[in-house]
Amino acid sequence: MKYVLAIVGLMVTLAAQTAPAADAPRPNFLVVLVDDLGFSDLGCYGSEIDTPTLDKLAAEGLRFSQFYNTAKCHSSRVSLLTGEYCIQAGDVKLTRAVTSAEVLRQAGYFTAMTGKWHLTGQPTDFGFDRYFGHLSGSTNYYKGDKTFRLNGEVFDVPQKGFYTTVANVDYALDFLKDARKTKKPWYLYIAFNAPHAPLQPIEADYKKYLGRYDVGWDVIRDARLRKQAELGLLGKSYKPSPRPDHIPAWDTLSEKWKNWESRRMAAYAGMIDRIDQELGRLVGNLEQAGDFDNTLILFVSDNGACPYDRRHIGMDKPPYLPDTTWSDSTGWAWVRNSPFRFYKQNQYEGGISTPGIVHWPAGLKTKPGAICHEPAHLIDVLPTLAELAGAELPSEWPERQLEPISGISLVSALDGKPLDRPQPIHFLFSSDRGLRDGDWKIASFRSHPWQLFNMAEDRTEIHDLAGDHPDVRDRLVKVWHDMAENVLHTPQGARRPVAEQPSPMLHPEWTDFSTDPVEIPPRMKRRKTYPAGIRARKDTKLAIDGGQLVLTCTGTDSGLAFDNLTDLPPGPYKLQFRIQSQASGSGEIYFTTDTQTKLPDGEHQEFKVAHDGQWHEYTLQLETAKPICALRFDPCSGPGTVRVESLQLLTAEGKLIRQWPAR
Repeated sequence: MKYVLAIVGLMVTLAAQTAPAADAPRPNFLVVLVDDLGFSDLGCYGSEIDTPTLDKLAAEGLRFSQFYNTAKCHSSRVSLLTGEYCIQAGDVKLTRAVTSAEVLRQAGYFTAMTGKWHLTGQPTDFGFDRYFGHLSGSTNYYKGDKTFRLNGEVFDVPQKGFYTTVANVDYALDFLKDARKTKKPWYLYIAFNAPHAPLQPIEADYKKYLGRYDVGWDVIRDARLRKQAELGLLGKSYKPSPRPDHIPAWDTLSEKWKNWESRRMAAYAGMIDRIDQELGRLVGNLEQAGDFDNTLILFVSDNGACPYDRRHIGMDKPPYLPDTTWSDSTGWAWVRNSPFRFYKQNQYEGGISTPGIVHWPAGLKTKPGAICHEPAHLIDVLPTLAELAGAELPSEWPERQLEPISGISLVSALDGKPLDRPQPIHFLFSSDRGLRDGDWKIASFRSHPWQLFNMAEDRTEIHDLAGDHPDVRDRLVKVWHDMAENVLHTPQGARRPVAEQPSPMLHPEWTDFSTDPVEIPPRMKRRKTYPAGIRARKDTKLAIDGGQLVLTCTGTDSGLAFDNLTDLPPGPYKLQFRIQSQASGSGEIYFTTDTQTKLPDGEHQEFKVAHDGQWHEYTLQLETAKPICALRFDPCSGPGTVRVESLQLLTAEGKLIRQWPAR
């Protein structure tokens, strides 16, 4: 309850602030959001990629070393626009929030947006006077998709001469012409889709970097780490996170892998270079129009680099062909998030900490090139813009039940002063969780046990202190749950306890280096009986609730079958899972090692199940030297409901082979 009161008080304070003096023109605002950009992907954050426009803005302005997002595309957009956490704001429908465009338009600003929306409705439904872009979560950079809109109307993407990143700035410049005619201060929000997959750079941008990454990710990462140290980016000495076990050393890769990965990183670099070139065009326009000095430019990313190696078309073709679509690389995601651990969707620093640059010659009071080491978050953007514009934050809005904002104004940081944040920063996406409270941070990888880190001493989250300070961990976990319930208003399912025992931190959609790279076509449409590869037995009903398999059993034919387990390595195996059961009877496992034997024939073993309605963890040993062809999993033999989560087939050494449901 204290957190609710704190943010209510914050909202009242911001609403009561007076507008700037009459003789001080209000600033224009240019907010730039990029997609899936890693912490080290800009030159001013350690990269070898050419980003002179952003480097210059950073050298003349202010950089943040701890600018946080939500680790996911749509939720970060909600937070940036509303000052609230995604679920708190009503998720993509924005039913409990107002947007920065609505607040600033009400305060007399001309408002415009270009780029990716990824929310319900259209930007013109939420306060933007002008809009060009796509409503979808990603798009083909050359061909676009059916969701492109121009000022609320369907926009037909030209068949030739179109590239989304360039078009975003083309239309932004058109909108600025309209804004200047009104004589109003303006707010322009550009949400680039780049460098989100598909990896489709412009030909010249790709060829500029082709061959540069033949040295591999170990060499490139070391160079980025050295540059970050020279820049003093994190403010003190630190130990970079080591290369994780799921990413092999570059020198151990086959020539086919090296060639493929080198080309993928050249595509990333070309797309990031293009963002900078287009921003250079935009900055030049601001300078020519006399707007540059009194325009606050904020550059941020929606999450860290993406590791999900999902599908490819045209691996042996140039990526600048419209029908060639390459997916993400886990190996390069590790490099791009240097010096941190993990990736997009994870609430570790690699997922949530990305570049944050502010440039504003007329108003920024910090020294040129200064670095702010205080934590900031996308929820802070709206209150900052509102304060600088002298705009009132409304307490009510037609057809919406507004929540008090959770963000704070960053104006103190722009003045070179400390920030006063009345509540911790909360992190949640799916089953990944985190909380930042001062120097302490807790994080949970996909509902694995909570880990505790001292961010002042261990920014790269190498040393888990949960065992040394269980009292601190437990206190922060309680705060996390309190905020999840009372501030975010999350459903109970999103607040389930995490696992008690650790298991391998892996994901089935990370790059698999155990075989040669192969072309992966677009996914086949899944049957509504999701997930693919699982068959509920005849008298069992199967539903999916988040990451859980929910079985409703009658007492006959209870359980699940996995009939087509292809391309598995030889055994032995471990089968790990968690069960919350309100059924009865023993559990059973059946598996076969040849295609002729049909379930339930084959190998069989029983295991005891606690049917007390509490979560329990199990690890079963599947002793076979052959690959498994089919598996049957019966968590009960009597009637009732059983929830299963973290169902994983592992090698004897603990390497993840399959996970159900796949994520």
